[in-house]
Amino acid sequence: MRRRYTGTAGRIENTQVAVYLTYTTRAGHAMIDHELYLPRSWVADPDRRAAAGVPDEVDFLTEPALAAAMLTRAAQAQVPARWATGDEVYGADPALRAQLERLGLGYVLAIGCDRRVPTHGRLLRPDHVAAALPEHCWQRLERRRHRRDPRRLVPPPRD
Repeated sequence: MRRRYTGTAGRIENTQVAVYLTYTTRAGHAMIDHELYLPRSWVADPDRRAAAGVPDEVDFLTEPALAAAMLTRAAQAQVPARWATGDEVYGADPALRAQLERLGLGYVLAIGCDRRVPTHGRLLRPDHVAAALPEHCWQRLERRRHRRDPRRLVPPPRD
């Protein structure tokens, strides 16, 4: 446990971080793998490791590296996934994107607007790319609130 920013609380808190792999279909979803993230300071401290029961063979891995390992295990187990999603922590990691491509998985990973993305031989900010697209390139999708859970969005009724 250590102090770090957590999006759940929206501030810096004492947190314990785990990385989860969830498999989702139209029928539902289930967590199929998980890894505990250990900060570099924990992995480098033999006394803390011993007190917490962390085995000697556990090395420091970033959250995206943990995700890549879980995705690889899922692919080896022939989980019939076609794509993966992740927030900005995962989108900022080129090794994870490369692993997803090696596994043949499509992906949607958030990135910060200050990043540069390759487009037509140039590196551009994604917000600048989006702003330069003409109106006809966009498709507006509307969502409505779920009647029992206002935080949950559901697709509009079909015509």
